[in-house]
Order: sequence, then C-alpha cells, then structure tokens
Amino acid sequence: MKFGTRLIHNGYEMDQSTGALSIPIYQTSTFHQRDIDAPKEYQYSRGANPTRRALEGTIAVLEGGYRGFAFSSGMAAISSALSIFSAGDHLIICEDVYGGTYQASQSFFRRFDVDITFINATEAESVEKSVKHNTKAIFIESPSNPLLKITDIREIVRIAQKHGLTTLIDNTFMTPYLQRPIELGIDIVIHSATKFIGGHSDVVAGLVVVKTKELAKRIQAVQYNFGAVLGPMDSWLLLRGLKTLKVRLDYQQKNAQILAGWLADHPKVKKVYYPGLRDHGGRAIHFGQAAGAGAVLSFEIREGNTGKDFMERVKNAAVAVSLGGVETIISYPVKMSHAGMPRQERERMGITENLIRVSVGLEDIEDLIEDFEQALG
Repeated sequence: MKFGTRLIHNGYEMDQSTGALSIPIYQTSTFHQRDIDAPKEYQYSRGANPTRRALEGTIAVLEGGYRGFAFSSGMAAISSALSIFSAGDHLIICEDVYGGTYQASQSFFRRFDVDITFINATEAESVEKSVKHNTKAIFIESPSNPLLKITDIREIVRIAQKHGLTTLIDNTFMTPYLQRPIELGIDIVIHSATKFIGGHSDVVAGLVVVKTKELAKRIQAVQYNFGAVLGPMDSWLLLRGLKTLKVRLDYQQKNAQILAGWLADHPKVKKVYYPGLRDHGGRAIHFGQAAGAGAVLSFEIREGNTGKDFMERVKNAAVAVSLGGVETIISYPVKMSHAGMPRQERERMGITENLIRVSVGLEDIEDLIEDFEQALG
C-alpha cells in the first residue's frame, strides 16, 4: 500500500463501534468503570483517550514504528523524549538544532546533570570522536533548522549501534511522507505536529514514534507522569490534517523548488539553502534517505539590504514563528526560532541577520515570486 493510501486507510480511519468515518472527539476527562476489579483500557484521559489513541496509532503506522505518543507541543515531545535519560548521561546533539531544543538542552537538562555535546553531525568522524564512556544517545535533525544541513542518517545509526547508543531525530521538516527514519534504523522519531502534519496553523502539538516495546515503556512513563498530553480536540485536528498531508506537501514542495531556483538566480540573494538545488551540500545523501526536498528553504540577502527590511515589505506571506501551514510563512531566525542561542554561536554557524527562513505554502507561485521581487527592493 502506497503512502497516500495509508494516510486514508491505516486501521484508525473510522470509529469501530459506530462506523463513523471521522473519529469522534471524546471530550471527556474520565471514564466510568463497571468493574472496579477489572479496569478498562480507558480510565482517565491523561493516561489514554480514544481520540488521542487513534492519532498515536496512525502516526506509528505512517512512520513504521512500534508505538506513537501525542504531546501538547513539539517541545513537550522533544523534552519528554530527552527525559528518558538520567543524570550523568552524555548526549550528542547536532549543533544547528532548532533553537527550542538548544535552549531546553542548555538551560534545563544541564541543571539535572545531563552532559551535552553539540557537534556538526554532518561530519560522522566528529560525531564518533565525541562518544564518551557515559554517552547514551545521539540527537539529530536532517535537514536541520534553519540551514537545511544534511546528516547521513545511516551513518549516525551505524555509529550508534557500534557504541550501543539510542538515536533520536526531529523529522518535522520532512514528515513521514518524505522521510521515514525508523526504516533507516533510528530509534525515536519526533515531530512538531504543529507544522506540516497539522498543516493549517490552528493546533499546537508534538508526536513521538518509537521503534521498540522497551522504548515505548520509557516514553509512556514520561508521558503519564509529566502529563503533557494532547487533548482530544487537538488530536482530532491532527487526524484531519494528516489526511491531506500528501497533496499539500506535493504542491508546497513544487512551489518551493521553483522559488528556490528563482532566489538562487536573484542578484540581491547571496545564498539559498534548499536540498532541491543541485549545489546544496549533502544533496546526494539527502535523496538517498528522503523522497523529496520538502517545502522549507532559507536564503541570505546580500549586503546593502537586511532580512528585517525584506520582512517589513513582504505582503503575501505571514511573518510568524512557525512553518508548515497552508500559507507561506516567513521567519527571521535571529529574532525568532534561534533568538535564545548566543549570538556568537549563531554567527559561527551562519545564522546571520540577513538569513530568512521560508515555509512555502499553497499560494500561486507567480504571486509569491512577484511579492518577493518587490520585497527584495
């Protein structure tokens, strides 16, 4: 069964008790127990809710994992996944990681004596040299946010398996439609489902999919005890959004390819970061592990103009902190997603004041290009 069909027919597409083609929103906090000595699967919605369970089952099927978990935000998903580790453990995290992940790692987990090394994960040799006696995991993004750097997932898995480490990946940019890391050997896949999976900028959510039963037990314990679960209404919104994931991304990705090519040829643009361009670093690796380039790109404006000037002029795009919606969303990493990262670190990695990230939407591409032309001045 191909992916587009699995989005619609995956075993969780209808309510088994009534045949309803839309999973009901079980807007309840608790469930009546007819036999107190034999409690049912659903007792209290922090532990399990039928609407959330349908979503969790769906994402597990789509990612090819053992079990899925739905959280109240992408950061709740990331933080919960990292919470399976303990004081004294060492984690290797790709240096150009999402700003929220960087902040949580630096300001939160370090307080609990979790040792963290940030490394350029595109250099496998550097990753392996960073492994210590207490290293427990490697956390990566590919493509990374916001420079779209490509990490060889298979190579990271090889290093991790050699040293007995757990692998985690933030798969938000690609979604399970374009990249399925568990099939490449990754242990834990994380999504900010707020983005392409929801797809309509109307829900905040996070998803985690694990490869094994043992990891499922560990994530479930964190989910239940922290209680950062996704509510039934938001779970239903994601189930609805998932059904159109393929058709949305197909069109958005087509638009992104055209826009990236146009930007690459523009005299006021210094550089474009997009895996679909032939000169993008790691392009061959990317297309060996993913089915498309995605709908997110970044570009750097030449000296003389600033990213801020562009964002003040643009009209047919939202200037916002997020991505993956039906509308084109433009973000300014130094003031938005990566504002919490020290300036010296940002600049060292190339996240400058002239860098703009674009999540390409469903507008007519001719209108987007016309708007970007006038915004570039």
